[in-house]
Amino acid sequence: MQLMTFEEVITYLHKKSRPYSLLMGNGFSMAYDREIFSYNALYDFLTSRDDLLINKLFNVIKTKNFELVMQQLDTTLALLEAFGSDGELQQDIILASKKLKDGLLTSIHQLHPEHVYKIPEKKAIACAEFLTLFLNSGGHVFSTNYDMLLYWVMMRQHIENSIDGFGREIDNIDEVIQGGIAEYSGLVWGPNVVKQNVHYLHGALHIFDTGVDIEKEQYDQSNFLIEKIKKRLERENYPIFVTAGNGDEKLSHIRHNRYLSHCFDLLSELDGSLVTFGFNFGEYDEHIIEAINKATHAQNKTPPKLWGIYIGVYSEADAEHILSIQSKFHAKVKLFDAKTANVWGN
Repeated sequence: MQLMTFEEVITYLHKKSRPYSLLMGNGFSMAYDREIFSYNALYDFLTSRDDLLINKLFNVIKTKNFELVMQQLDTTLALLEAFGSDGELQQDIILASKKLKDGLLTSIHQLHPEHVYKIPEKKAIACAEFLTLFLNSGGHVFSTNYDMLLYWVMMRQHIENSIDGFGREIDNIDEVIQGGIAEYSGLVWGPNVVKQNVHYLHGALHIFDTGVDIEKEQYDQSNFLIEKIKKRLERENYPIFVTAGNGDEKLSHIRHNRYLSHCFDLLSELDGSLVTFGFNFGEYDEHIIEAINKATHAQNKTPPKLWGIYIGVYSEADAEHILSIQSKFHAKVKLFDAKTANVWGN
C-alpha cells in the first residue's frame, strides 16, 4: 500500500493556506520510550507490586488494557444495582475500581521520567519543531495522553505560541482597587482560555480540579513537578483523568468537567484539516470520531469547517484497521507513514 509521507502531508496542507491541527494518542509517548509508555509496561509494573485485588482483576478479565477492565467493572456494578444486590458487594466493586485508578496513577508516576531535563535535548528540540508546525499554521494540538511529555517539551523549549489556557489571577482585587499590591494565584485555567490552542482531551497528570478552580502544577527549580504531584496524590487529590471504559462513558466523564468539556467542544469545532499521530481510533474512541464528524458537518463551506483528516499509521495492520472503519468518518481520510514524522528526532 502506497502511503503519503509526513512531509508530503504538511507540504500539501501548507499550500491550502488553511490551519491544520494535531491529534495525538499513546503512540506519541511510545515513540519517545516504548518500554515506559505502553499499556503492557504499566500492566507489568502494576502486577509486579503484588496487589492481590489488582492482579485478580487482570487475571479474570484476561487483558492488559486498563480501559477494558474499567468498562467491565462499571458494567458489573450496573448489573448489581439493576438486580438489587446487597450494598456490600457493590461497595467491593467500587473499591476495586478506585484501587485500579489509584494504582494506574501511582504506576504512571513511578514510571515517568524524573523531570523535564531528563528528556535528551535532541529529542526535545525535534518534538518542539514538530508541534510548532501545527501551532504556526493557526491550528490546535490535542492529546489524549495522561503523561507530561507534551507539557514538558513546551516548557523546556519555550514554545511561545503554545497556550494551554492557564494563567494567574489577582487574588486580592479589592485591595488592589484601593491601591494595594497585587497578590497572584497559582496557575488556574481561565485567564488565557480565549486563545487556548493546546488541549488535554482526557486530562493529564499535572491538571487538577479543586472543585473551585482547575489548577495546573508548575515545574520549578526547588520542586520537581513529579514531586508536587506525588504530594497531591498523598493528600488524595487526584488529577483530572478520564479512566472510564467505552466512548459513551468517557464522554460522560468529559461532560461533567468544564475543562475537559471545553477541550472536547473545540475539537468538535475544528477548522481546516486534522493530522493524527499515534492515535489508532480503537473501539473505545467513538467519542473522538463523533467530535471529528461534528466539525465536518459545518452548515456551509465557510470556516470553521473540517475538510480532511490525515491519519498516521505504523504498519500494514494499522492501515487495514483504518480502512475498515473509514466509513465512520464524514471527512476525507488520507493515510501517511507515521514513521516518517520523526517526532523525537530518532
